[in-house]
Formats: sequence, structure tokens, C-alpha cells
Amino acid sequence: MKASLRLFHLFFSKFTIIKITKHPLIFIFIFSHFFSYLATGQSLISLHYTFLIGKSTASVIVEETCIAIWDVLHTAVMAQPNKEEWLKIADNFQQTCNFPNCVGAIDGKHVRVLKPMRSGSQFFNYKKYFSVVLFAVCDANYCFRYINVGFYGSSSDFGQMLINNALDLPGNTALPGITYQSMPFVFVGDEAFALGEHLMRPYSSHGLSSARRVFNYRLTKARRVVECAFGILSNKWRILNSPIHLKLETAISAVKAACALHNFVRQRDGFNFEDSLSHSMESPIRSGVRGTTHGAAIRDHFTAYFMSTQWELPWQMQAK
Repeated sequence: MKASLRLFHLFFSKFTIIKITKHPLIFIFIFSHFFSYLATGQSLISLHYTFLIGKSTASVIVEETCIAIWDVLHTAVMAQPNKEEWLKIADNFQQTCNFPNCVGAIDGKHVRVLKPMRSGSQFFNYKKYFSVVLFAVCDANYCFRYINVGFYGSSSDFGQMLINNALDLPGNTALPGITYQSMPFVFVGDEAFALGEHLMRPYSSHGLSSARRVFNYRLTKARRVVECAFGILSNKWRILNSPIHLKLETAISAVKAACALHNFVRQRDGFNFEDSLSHSMESPIRSGVRGTTHGAAIRDHFTAYFMSTQWELPWQMQAK
């Protein structure tokens, strides 16, 4: 409820229809229409009959509202962190996930769309349906810190930002409790991502030693927050659970708007724990990803740290 009232205040003057009518009741109607569409995933035709409006009007309302929500909210709830904010994120990961120097968990998910006109097989994925990929970086509070909605190369844009140091990450620092080894701040992902200086992925599951098994457990414990965030997102905004019946550009705007609203609601009203337990969004397959020798050395240092007597978890040796 708090979030809804705040949204009304933020968006009152953002829509063409509002500027024409100058009537606040029209604004309330637009928001009711839009949130019904985003939260239920029903079609525009269904909204056409439910709200007794033209199909073209319904389409315009959805398109304008998605763009307005992203324009207004993304700088407020998804601005790129500065060095001090990255340090706070890392401290939160350390406290909640027992993974030091971690500044985010990353993953990508398919979002079903209708086949764009004249796109051929460009958006056709290995699951045999058309989709765009939502790539996201999540903090330990299940909030998205960065998103990119597009092709399979969405994550490579983020990788390029890491290489170019465009994320303003803090400089290397020693892990808590030690002084002899400075370590970079890192993001954690699954096997789909390439190992690098600022990106950790699990060891291959073949022939794992006890130490490597422990590292995989500690990394997975930190990485699960992004899976939980996708669960909260898709259970709150159910448009993501079925094909989005909009033109491609509007569908992408709808996904971005849902992510911005996810952060807005998460920061003000919290979330239902059950929503974080499951979702139907599927991960893209990336093959042929390679890591760097420097990244492998950093991963080995984390592994040794997790196995040290002082910083091991009492139950980590029972991890499978």
C-alpha cells in the first residue's frame, strides 16, 4: 500500500492521456489497468473486456506506463552504486551469505515473447520458443543493481563493463581477518559465465576435491540470491510467466518496468518468502565460455580462505 501511494505521487504528470484530460480519476484508472496487466499476465483483449476500453487504448496505456515507470524509477531504485555503496553490498553478502568481497550475484533468464516480425530465428532459443534474455545483477537484499534485456549477448555487455572498470568497483582489499593477500571484489555466477578477475564461477563438478566442493557450496550459497530475486519478480509480476503479447520494444519496456517495480516494492513493502522459493523462468545455455589464469588463481585463494580453520563454516564439509 505504501508503495502504491508513492507511485501515484511520482507519475501523475507523466502520461499523454493525463495531460489531455487533467483528471486524476483517469490516472487512477490507468494505473489500475496497467497493474492488472502486469500482475496477472492476462492479454490485452482480456483487459479490453474487463475495463470496457478499446484494444488500441489498452495497448497505448501499457506502452506509455512501462516507459514512464522505467524513466522515473530506474535512477531512484536501480542507480549504479558508487564505491561506498559497493562496500555496503559486499558487507551484506559477507553477513548473510558468508562470502567476502562479493558485490553481486548474476544470472540470465528467458522471457517469452511473440515472434518479432522479420526476425527469422534470431529470438528462437534452445527450448523451442521465442524469447529475450533478462540479464541481472542482484544484491543480498534481492534487489536488482543492473539489468539488461535483449539477446544472448546481454551478459557480454556487463563483462565489457567489468573489463573497462566502468562499474566503479573499490580497489583490491584483504579478506576479513587476513592482511597478506589483497583480493578483488567479485560477482558470483554459475557455470554459464567465464571465470575472470571480478567474476567467480564454480569448479567443474568432475573429480572435485573437498576444498573445491566447499568453494562451490559457498559460491552457490551467495549466488542463490539472484534465483530468489527472479522468483520474487515472476511471482509478483506474472506477465513474466507466459508469452508477452506485445511488440518487441514494448515487451522489453514491460520487463524493465517490472524489474524497477520489483526494487521499488521490495525496498518499501518487503516480499513474501514463499515467492522466492520457485519460478518458471528458464536460464539460457552458453557454451564455450573460457576463463583466465588470473581468475583461476583468485578462485584458488578464495578456496584456501574458506578452508582455513578460522573462516570455515561448521557445516560446510557436509555440503554435497
